[in-house]
Formats: sequence, structure tokens, C-alpha cells
Amino acid sequence: MKRVFAVLLLFFTLRLEAQEATQTRLTLDEALQRAMSVNNTVERSRSEVGYAEAQRQFLLSSVLPRITLNGALTRNSIEQTFGEGNDAVTILPRNDWNYNLTLSQPIFAGRRELRAYSQARLGVENAVVGVRSTEDAILLRVASFYLAAVNADARIEVERRNMEIAQRTLTQAKAFYEAGEVTRVDILRAETTIKASQRLLAAAQQQREQAVAQLREDLQLDGQIVVDTPERALPPLPSEAELVARAIGSRPDVDIAENNVRIAELEVQKQRGYWLPTVTFDGGYIQQRSSFPADRYSYGALRFNVPVFQSGEVIARVAGAKEREKQAKLQLEETQLTAREDVRRALAELESARTGLTLANDQLAAAQAEYDQVFELYRAQEATSLDLASSEASLANARRAVAEESLNRDLAALRVWFAAGALKEAVGLRSNQ
Repeated sequence: MKRVFAVLLLFFTLRLEAQEATQTRLTLDEALQRAMSVNNTVERSRSEVGYAEAQRQFLLSSVLPRITLNGALTRNSIEQTFGEGNDAVTILPRNDWNYNLTLSQPIFAGRRELRAYSQARLGVENAVVGVRSTEDAILLRVASFYLAAVNADARIEVERRNMEIAQRTLTQAKAFYEAGEVTRVDILRAETTIKASQRLLAAAQQQREQAVAQLREDLQLDGQIVVDTPERALPPLPSEAELVARAIGSRPDVDIAENNVRIAELEVQKQRGYWLPTVTFDGGYIQQRSSFPADRYSYGALRFNVPVFQSGEVIARVAGAKEREKQAKLQLEETQLTAREDVRRALAELESARTGLTLANDQLAAAQAEYDQVFELYRAQEATSLDLASSEASLANARRAVAEESLNRDLAALRVWFAAGALKEAVGLRSNQ
């Protein structure tokens, strides 16, 4: 029997050590920094910058010179010459060959290539701003789940304290029942309160597991995660006017909308360029088997194309580009309005959360005082078990309200900084771009 007990003890010890080995302890700062390093969504957004840069380089290549080498080997069915003897000139050799080296350099094309290149540069800026937008969204997501896990730990502790109070009441009720002072109803009521606290404890544990599961997904971790209560508070909030100006001036979606307006303006100019002539310089060197008109020579050519009549094609292109420009400007106005109202809504939610937390703390203080007094009266048999159960429920609800409103306040503060486009600065991080 002792040997079996020793084996079981060793098994549970090893299992506990294995769980501790896969356990990760995180602070909020560590979680946010890890999210910027390993999150797949952030990495995908950063790869868009490389793609946009490749597009810019592709469009730049269209205005740079191109050099090509062409050649051919030909077997003809006949050979044709003019003249006789030393004056014979072969114009069609039976075995013919030739090659030419050609240089082509665009000179002017209505500045369309320049407009397209400028659009590509703005596309790179949009990709960089998109990374910042994605980083802010992931930071808000990770911080929210982290705080939810911290709050779930607090809720678990609250339910355990509520169970302790219920157990205290049960012990007192059993003592009165054994002394014949109360009926069994008091015991059953206390047991019911304990079971309710156990149910809420299980719900809090489930909420914690959900938050931790999301953290594992975003941070690419495995095993249990232990979270610490954040020690560093967010910086004091500026005034509403400063936050609104910050949102309109630097929020990622506003920056992207502004770049889209410039892209649309460039598109109008680019389409107008189709009315202008195109000029290209070509130069080459040719060597061939045939000596007619010469076996080797070089050339240079300035080629131009002037559009005379295009059946309204360019007019339609310009009209379509102007409509896109109008849409882009309207989108910018809408985005700026959304940014402004997002800040105001976030500030209203924060104020409501702060008020709710203050009232919840006041409610907790009153409920604690009520419970202490009612329990003493119950112990002195001057209050009924129903009075005690009511005060217990009030105290338990007040503790839950404080935990819930604390989470609401913290999340609301994060959303204010996010709405202003300054979340990274608020949490003390810088963009990797």
C-alpha cells in the first residue's frame, strides 16, 4: 500500500512539474512587445510594404533605358547575288545570320509614367500606414484579452471570498440548528448561496480560459499563461480638442484616405496625358551575313506619336478619373468625421465607466458595512437568515460590480487612445516600420 501511495505521489509531482514547465508568466508590456514580434496578422501587413515597394520599382523601370540583343540563323532555299567576280554582292545568302543590339529610351509620354510612379510611392506610404493600423488593432486586441484575463482572476478571487462568506453563514446556521434555535431552512439557504457562488466561480474560470486562449493564439504560445496586474498606468488624457486634432491629423485610416485623394488627383492628370504626344529615342547596332546594303552599321532614331483623334476615349477616361477623385474626397471627409466622433464616443464611454466604478466602490463599501452589521445581528439572533442572505447577495453583487466596472474603465481608456490613433504611444511602444 505504501508503494502504491509513493507511485501516485510521484505521478502527481511529475504532472505538476510538467504543467509548471509549460506555464508562461506575462506582464502587459511583455505581451504587447511579443505581439509586435510574432503575430501573424502584423507580419502579413508588413509583407504588403515589400509588395508595394516592388510595384514602385516596377513602374520606375518603365522610364529607364532598355537594351536588347536579337539575332537569327537562317537557311534559305536559294542564294541570290548581283554582279560577277569581285563585284558580286550577295543579297540573299543560302546560310544567313544577323544580330542587332538595340537601345530604347522613353523621353516623353505625357508625364503618365511620372504620375504612375508617384501613385506607387503613395501606395508604399499606404502600406506603411496600414502596418501601423494593424499594429494598433492587434495591440488593442491583446491588451483587451490580457485585461480580461486579469479581471477574470479578480472575479475568481471575488467568488472565492463570496464562498467564504457563505461558508461562514453555513457554519453559524449549523450551530444554531444544533442548538435548536433555527430550522433547517437556514442551512439550506446557506448551502444554496454556496452553490450559486460555485457556479459563478466556474463561469469566471471559463471566461479566463477564453481570454487566455485568445492570448495564446495572438502571441503564439502554448500551455498555461499567468498574467500580472499592470503596474504602469496609461498617461493622463489630453483634452477632447487635442485628442480630436490628433485623430484627424495622424490616425491611420485618415492618412490612408488623404493619400487616396492624392492618388485620385494623379490619376486625373495621368489620363489627361493621353492627349499629349509620346517621344522615344531608339539606337542600335546591326551586323549581318549579307553585305547588302552593308554588313554592319548603326543607327539612331527619334520616334514620336501624336494622337489626333481618339473618338472620345480620353474624355471618358478623364471623366471617370474625376468621379473617382470626387469619391476619394468624400471618403476623406467621412473618415475625418468618423475619427472625430470615435474620440467623442470613446471619451463618453470612459466617463461612464469611471462613474460606474466610483458608484460600484461606494456600493461595495455600503454593502460591506450592511453585511457586517447584519451578521452580528444574526449571530445575536436579532436578524433572520433571510436578512443575512439578502446582505450577502448585496455584498457579492457589489464585489462583482467593482470587478466588472474596473475592466470597463481600463478597456474604455484603451479605446480612447486607439480612437485618437495614439495607442502605441500610450502603451510605450514604437512601430517597427
